[in-house]
Amino acid sequence: MKIIVKSITAHAKWAWKTTTNDICGICRLDFEACCPDCLYPGQTCQIVEGACGHIFHVHCIDKWLNSENSQNLCPMDRLAWKKLQ
Repeated sequence: MKIIVKSITAHAKWAWKTTTNDICGICRLDFEACCPDCLYPGQTCQIVEGACGHIFHVHCIDKWLNSENSQNLCPMDRLAWKKLQ
């Protein structure tokens, strides 16, 4: 018996593996979406977690840390920002 596949339709879904909620604390967008600076989620718009446990889009936290108001503090709890490896 021989089977011939004439067509196939595939669907896929991905999600970031986070321990807290799925929303960036700076831009308030889902991590499965991209930050306001990016066109596509994923490779170009990654997420980063701080030692404090807060998670942000990498572009959002970089922008925050480079602003005058940040003083290198987490925008959520104002503790010193240290990126987890």
